[in-house]
Amino acid sequence: MIVEHKKYTLFGRMVFEKMVVRPPFRQSNQMTDEACFFYVMKGQGDTVSETEMNNLSPSGSLLMKCGNYILRALPVDHEQTFQAVAIHFYPEVLQKIYRNDLPDFFIQKPAQRKSNAVSINTDYLLRMYIESMVFYFENPDLISEDLLVLKFKELVLLLLRTEESNEIQLLFRELFSPTERSFKQIIDAHLFHDLNLGDLATLTGCSLSSFKREFVRIFNETPATYVRTKKLDKACELLRLSNERISDIAFTCGFSNADNFSRLFMQKFGVTPSNYRLNQKAGLLNNFH
Repeated sequence: MIVEHKKYTLFGRMVFEKMVVRPPFRQSNQMTDEACFFYVMKGQGDTVSETEMNNLSPSGSLLMKCGNYILRALPVDHEQTFQAVAIHFYPEVLQKIYRNDLPDFFIQKPAQRKSNAVSINTDYLLRMYIESMVFYFENPDLISEDLLVLKFKELVLLLLRTEESNEIQLLFRELFSPTERSFKQIIDAHLFHDLNLGDLATLTGCSLSSFKREFVRIFNETPATYVRTKKLDKACELLRLSNERISDIAFTCGFSNADNFSRLFMQKFGVTPSNYRLNQKAGLLNNFH
């Protein structure tokens, strides 16, 4: 549930926004031509992009590049709301802000990056910047186009002073040369995350029905069967090779809870995860002797 949503537009695009939501909350977004700086003031959550998942915690910040992603605000016992500030980077807005004289780090040939995002170690100056933006969200009468341009340029300069400056510059370059992710890359990246088919369809940019058709065409199995099989095979490997608790293995392999994991494991293998582990260890001991 959205409790509060304030925003400021610049050159016709929403560039600055502040959101307060009540968990549990999820929102699907398509950033077809933008990057986004995201700072969490209160609460816990995560972002799921085309190829990765990133945790969000208070005073944590993240710079994400173009693509489809899901924002999730998660329930926390001592917090009633999830609060965040976001600043969006659009190529056409950047051109106007810098009057067609873009800094080199925006337009140099991009290097190939595997990650969709950069987690930023938020320093004192960035925290003070966010406080100043919160002040302006509470005092809209002070806002002008010139001020928003200055605040945007200030953020760019502060990001380039962080420890992650090199990664940030690489990500900025991809704004003007976005990287395409294949359907299979997206599926493989999220096999062991707790996502439903609707989430996966969002990340691939498909409707649910077209997602299912494309999935069967590529993998020759239904999405539910393929994903469940991969998760259970991974669980078998961990049961054999690690001493992790079964509940932790269930979480690692993307099951919503240990009971659901045990039920599906029993259906496929005819034995509980704990007995499977005992049988594997007994077999190893017998082979050793």
